[in-house]
Amino acid sequence: MSEPGEDKAEKKNHSKPTVRARAKAIKPFVCKNLIAVIEDPSDIKNIGTVIRNVNALGVEKVYIVDPRKALPDDWQDMREKKSLSKTSVSAVKWSFVKRFDNTEDCLDHLERKNFHSIVTSPHVKGMTNVYLHEGEFTEHAKLAVWFGNEKRGISDMAVQRSDMCVAIPMFGMIESLNLGTSSGIVLYEITTQRREYQSKYRKRDKRGKRSNPLPTVLAQEES
Repeated sequence: MSEPGEDKAEKKNHSKPTVRARAKAIKPFVCKNLIAVIEDPSDIKNIGTVIRNVNALGVEKVYIVDPRKALPDDWQDMREKKSLSKTSVSAVKWSFVKRFDNTEDCLDHLERKNFHSIVTSPHVKGMTNVYLHEGEFTEHAKLAVWFGNEKRGISDMAVQRSDMCVAIPMFGMIESLNLGTSSGIVLYEITTQRREYQSKYRKRDKRGKRSNPLPTVLAQEES
């Protein structure tokens, strides 16, 4: 019979190697230079849900435009924020998150690093508009995908400085989805395309073709 506390100690000893093994296994499937941007979210629960989607789908980073200063500046402090950790199911501990005071600062930062932005939005006159399933999301090596406020949507500034507006086709009486659902749908399509590209090519413009394509789906662990 084990002494009290031995079972917990044993589980703790096994947890670190398991975490390391998982981190190593998922690394090749992360979509490099892909950032999800949440602009001025009003509900912290939605922030946690998007972070969870980002982590589960293999998006590299999350940027949050947070003019209300609802979140701490430091990533480590964010990781320890219980409301975020709970709603993201601890995904915030495993995802890089950076906050900005306003939209302009975030756009400037992205553009300095040569990122192209696309926004999730209904069609906007004068912009390049596509439905999600028709979009080509592997053209740019560095891509930022913007999601707007739950009520107001994406800002005019983000739209004007983006390459295109991406919309999810709607077929019901209700023509909107909540932030958590829409981000999951959009990011699934984009990560699928970019992972497929990464599996075949090492560089942009279909250069550096791999003789043996990399897997695009992580093998299921046996229970």
